[in-house]
Amino acid sequence: MKASLAIAAIAALAVKASAACWSSSLGYPCCSSSSAEVWYTDNDGKWGVENGDWCGIPKESPSSATCWSLSQGYPCCKSTTQVAYTDDSGKWGVENGDWCGISSDSAGSSTGGSNEDINVTPGEQYTHNGNPFSGVEFFINPYYTAEVDGAIAQMSDSSLIAKAEKMKTYSNAIWLDTIKNMQSWLETNLKGALAQQTGSKKVLTVFVVYDLPGRDCHALASNGELLANDGDLARYKSDYIDVIEGHLKTYKSQPVVLIVEPDSLANLVTNLESTPACADSEKYYLEGHAYLIKKFGVLPHVAMYLDIGHAFWLGWDDNREKAGKVYAKVISSGSPGKVRGFTDNVSNYTPWEDPTLSRGPDTEWNPCPDEKRYLQAMHKDFKAAGIESVYFVSDTSRNGKKVDRKHPGEWCNQTGVGVGARPQASPVSGMDYLDAFYWIKPLGESDGTSDESAARFDGYCGHETAMKPAPEAGQWFQKHFEQGIKNANPPL
Repeated sequence: MKASLAIAAIAALAVKASAACWSSSLGYPCCSSSSAEVWYTDNDGKWGVENGDWCGIPKESPSSATCWSLSQGYPCCKSTTQVAYTDDSGKWGVENGDWCGISSDSAGSSTGGSNEDINVTPGEQYTHNGNPFSGVEFFINPYYTAEVDGAIAQMSDSSLIAKAEKMKTYSNAIWLDTIKNMQSWLETNLKGALAQQTGSKKVLTVFVVYDLPGRDCHALASNGELLANDGDLARYKSDYIDVIEGHLKTYKSQPVVLIVEPDSLANLVTNLESTPACADSEKYYLEGHAYLIKKFGVLPHVAMYLDIGHAFWLGWDDNREKAGKVYAKVISSGSPGKVRGFTDNVSNYTPWEDPTLSRGPDTEWNPCPDEKRYLQAMHKDFKAAGIESVYFVSDTSRNGKKVDRKHPGEWCNQTGVGVGARPQASPVSGMDYLDAFYWIKPLGESDGTSDESAARFDGYCGHETAMKPAPEAGQWFQKHFEQGIKNANPPL
């Protein structure tokens, strides 16, 4: 048996391209153990044979010395040595849409994607003057670039690969969705953006602040780490908001946009009576917003946009009227902090324009059946509510094609998805209050798992038009990404 395996291995060697250990991305898996028998050694490393095929033998078994991420609840990287981020713990890579720790023996050969070892010194105070998206370059998210590289490694269609390569050239938001991720991603990307600034041209970085106690009270798929209680509110302030504030104050010479707590205030408009979790979270949503507006709203280089859901959430007349009161109260509670405006369609699929829809039974008599008409109405209503600064950023990351959903309230991993208009400032003539189209929710990151046995399963992710099988929220969803770039409008 051993001899026959050796013959098979030698035959396989004749046709194999040179590959590195942990070569699963090239079609060769890592061996199941670092103590596997060595059948062949070349410049790439040591090769074993399992199931009649080559496998790369890991240099050593993961341990606390070389695979430090295990103790933090993250796996060791198996096939990548590309560093996406670096913090005090070590060097981080991305595999299967999740963080992994790069062991000390392989990290030295990594290249690209990381802002480690960048030595930059912030300069004079930058101050936003008008539209924060105008007259600046947009920072390219290195974490997303690494995710797309991982997706490309799974593709064989050359035309699809070309489209995916183009995705890496566009900016999207960086989500600070846990305290750990904020600690890992905020400063390293501020530093990276600062290093890219040359001359008078500034580089804008967009972050999503997303960790309120009782987060996403009306959904299960994206519930956060902090619960709706006084202790976690105190932690939100001290361990999350205050830390963000400290880094923003340090990196004062560059423009920053903050997209603030998606879905939270919209839930207060519509779901307080129907959803007990939202009633329990109300106090913490309001106090959390007041606190962060006071902290961030006085920084001249930071512009904030509060989330207002989407056209088929708050588009009806009574919802918009109520929203005006809620948002005016929230903004006032954060004085002297200022809010630039609002963001819509975050992580949703509603088209910017849909001439096939109008107010009628098909839209449940919604007078705002697309995002354009929604923002036009919201601008009037918010002004009437006494809100002084009413500007918008619209998320176009996944609304280029009308999706297959049978009801506009469907929000989870919708089939028929297509990436939409590219990030750009002042994109629509005659709408001077529309600051930008921007990609806030990165295409390819799941909305939620379709596994009905999962603790975070939400029924919407099991609906007919939700693509399946789907991973947990935030994890990479290859099939959804591929469909999104195929259906891109405008085409990639």
